[in-house]
Amino acid sequence: MIVTMDKERHIYEKGSIAIKNGKIKEVGELGPEKNAEEVIDANGKIIMPGLISSYTRMHGILLRAMPLKIDPPTDLSQILQRVWWRMDEEMTKNDDYTSALASCLEFIKTGTTCCLNTYSGVRSMGGSLDRIARAVDEAGLRASIGFEASDRNTRAEGARGMDENIKFIKKLQRKRRTKRIRGVISLHASFTISDELLSHTRRLVKRYDVPLVISTAEGAVDTYYNLASYGMRTVERLHDKHILSPKTVLVNCVHVSDDELHLIQESGAKVVHNPMKNMLNGVGVAKVSQMLSMGIPTGLGNGGYIFDGFENMRSAYLLHKAVTEDPRTITPMETLEMATIHGAKICNWENEIGSIEPGKYADLIVIDTSSFPTPLKCENVVDHIVNTVNGQDIETVIVGGRILMRERKVITLQEDDVIKASNKSAKKLWKKLEAI
Repeated sequence: MIVTMDKERHIYEKGSIAIKNGKIKEVGELGPEKNAEEVIDANGKIIMPGLISSYTRMHGILLRAMPLKIDPPTDLSQILQRVWWRMDEEMTKNDDYTSALASCLEFIKTGTTCCLNTYSGVRSMGGSLDRIARAVDEAGLRASIGFEASDRNTRAEGARGMDENIKFIKKLQRKRRTKRIRGVISLHASFTISDELLSHTRRLVKRYDVPLVISTAEGAVDTYYNLASYGMRTVERLHDKHILSPKTVLVNCVHVSDDELHLIQESGAKVVHNPMKNMLNGVGVAKVSQMLSMGIPTGLGNGGYIFDGFENMRSAYLLHKAVTEDPRTITPMETLEMATIHGAKICNWENEIGSIEPGKYADLIVIDTSSFPTPLKCENVVDHIVNTVNGQDIETVIVGGRILMRERKVITLQEDDVIKASNKSAKKLWKKLEAI
């Protein structure tokens, strides 16, 4: 059964996909291909586009289950000060690589084939994005990558962070080393960004024609800071500084007003929803159903927390029903769109991936349905994807026609070595954080 996610949202009960030179040649009820070099038998299974994580922080995987010997943070600003910003100061040039490998391994095993990743380790600046790109390349995944520039400490640090982005973008544009990796310009939350850095960023986005990714109004601190310092809410300030455009990706957008949503809509900017990370940080719930009704492209991310895209889908699907006290809020199809075709728009890949159509890259996953407790039909396959499937059901993963995992066996990475290296980095990092 093929869930295409094309414009008509075609679903083929008994379909086939022909792949040639890494791209989809045909899709539909095709006859057997006698000249095929290889045939994958997916009879009784689901084939769908690989999931797309519209925002992740791969280095966040090193924080998983870390025992913190600190006073429990009470809000986002304390989480940043006591955990994330300390981590930024301690990440090494090896940690950015090993954490990216571990994240890629989890992505493959749970069916995510593309992500937008931002990194913020100030100590490991100087080729940090190259090392992350090397991990993504070795895994065989697709990614857009950027460094979270911030001048919260010094203006020089903000300039160095932006230079990290530009060097990586120029290198990619010059070498064209892989079609699977692209660069983005990334900024930390606006309450850590000066007007000068915002203006400089706007010029660079125009010069290099790349997306701009900025964490926006995740916590109330972002809104309060901008109101106190500039007399404007977060999105209003970004609008005033001409930051909003179709190239802009606003991450989180939890504390935004209706007026700000209209500014986002009018500008053509896109939004990333991180439901599980927002719940973890206790920051509130974004107005996602309203965004979708306004036609604002809204993707699904993990924020560096849980990398299983099916868990994130299910969280988004359920969270907004609870908040609105309306079980009709956000349909299974809207949820799946956020994790596929909308994610492709946000990651700047909409013409190449996100759906199963001729001419697009063959980024596909095969789902084992043998454990489904109820029948699988065309009219309920999307419901099953959102309500039944989890990462452990992913059997085969293909990116650009290349098989990355077959029958739950990851081919591109040595799983034991990746886990061992990740554990080693985490132990060293935890020891340094404990000593602070």
